Amino acid sequence: MGPGVASNDFEKYAVAVIIVFGALIIGGLMAANLALGHRNGFLYALGGATAAWISGNALLLDRPRIYALFVGIAAVLLIASTITLVI
Repeated sequence: MGPGVASNDFEKYAVAVIIVFGALIIGGLMAANLALGHRNGFLYALGGATAAWISGNALLLDRPRIYALFVGIAAVLLIASTITLVI
């Protein structure tokens, strides 16, 4: 491990994004939509999970603009999933 690798803090944040978005928030939305039989809400949550996962990988690769784009996409899809669940 060289000095350049140890000073890169992006890996910690990428792992946090993958864990928080993927396991807690999106997993709960997917489960709720499945339990209530809302197929479209489940698919929105699945798309949000995929976008959040890609954003974590973009952060690992030091691509902040791609990271911001995919976080925005994930947020829009998760809002759509929540609206589908509530309505």
